[in-house]
Amino acid sequence: MTDPVFNQIAIVGAGLIGASIARAAVAYGAAGSVSLYDASETVRSRAAAIGLGDVADDLGAAVADADCVLLCVPVGALEPVAAEAVPKMKAGAILTDVGSVKVQAASALAAAADGRVHIVPGHPIAGTEQSGPEAGFATLFRNAWHILTPLAEQGEGYAEAVSRLEAFWTRLGATVETMDAARHDRVLAITSHLPHLIAFNIVATAFDMETVEEGEVVKYSAGGFRDFTRIAASDPVMWRDVFLNNKDAVLECLGRFSEDLAALQRAIRWGDGETLFNEFTRARSIRKAIIDAGQDSGAVNFGRNLPKGDKDESA
Repeated sequence: MTDPVFNQIAIVGAGLIGASIARAAVAYGAAGSVSLYDASETVRSRAAAIGLGDVADDLGAAVADADCVLLCVPVGALEPVAAEAVPKMKAGAILTDVGSVKVQAASALAAAADGRVHIVPGHPIAGTEQSGPEAGFATLFRNAWHILTPLAEQGEGYAEAVSRLEAFWTRLGATVETMDAARHDRVLAITSHLPHLIAFNIVATAFDMETVEEGEVVKYSAGGFRDFTRIAASDPVMWRDVFLNNKDAVLECLGRFSEDLAALQRAIRWGDGETLFNEFTRARSIRKAIIDAGQDSGAVNFGRNLPKGDKDESA
């Protein structure tokens, strides 16, 4: 039996990510024990009822003996939660997070630093549209990326702390990479944040139209629209905070997207089939590259298990 990476971890926030870390840490032996806290009494009760770990009634009790504290809260809540947690953590412990915006996360966590704990911001690139403690599952991080964005010029023991955190996420099944926080935010703006913004907008537009189309938008939803609705079902608090805290990178990507969309709009208006064909062909090749890299399944209908006799409606 392989020794755990940490004797005890503390998870603050029992949503999808926090619950999945709790399950995975136990399932794969990454932690000897798990303590857990959530600001919501109802969520704490639900987490205790399904056995996620030793659920504490206050944050201090949850983090006091932990070797690593993982803040699984919305990006906008990181600063006050970190400020409350750090004074109650033991010396030499690691404080990390799972936020989708790393420049802001680094600033929020560093503001709480008192020289006793090692602060290593991080981001697991994994998730579903589900939320709440019941949504967590141990395999969420298998074959997913986990990005660490260590702070610069830290003291003695910091390199070892980063290494242990990397070992922890590797044990959970993730592939860990270290990256500059600003670079992370630019990359995620185009690969994650902008697609979510587009999904939220398309779904909202479609349902505005539904009042005119007498329910036909929902009735005749094809696979492509259904995929947008799945993405748009994500936690609104989390995504509100992502856009507010990564606005510069998102706005830069949105500006480029708007220009490219305008070019397609012109091609449609003027019947420029060559431009449409070339852009669609290029996009198709990118999809193939993602499948070849193992980032998605090439199965029909994005790997959905359709009922017998059903066909792919994603077009």
